[in-house]
Amino acid sequence: MADKGRQDKMKGKAKETTGKVTGDREMEIEGKLQQARGEAKKARAKAGERVQETGRSIKRGDS
Repeated sequence: MADKGRQDKMKGKAKETTGKVTGDREMEIEGKLQQARGEAKKARAKAGERVQETGRSIKRGDS
C-alpha cells in the first residue's frame, strides 16, 4: 500500500469523468466510489503511522 490510495483516486476520477462525458451514470458513481476507497486507504495508512509513532513515543518514555 505504498501509494496510500492514490491509484484508486486517480482511476476513480477518470471513471467519474468518463461517466459524466458519456452520460453513463453507473460509471460515474463507480468512479466516485473508487475515489472514496482511495481516501479510505489514505486515512487508514495515516492512522497506522500515528499508532506506530505513539508506540515509539511510549517506548521512549515521551509525554
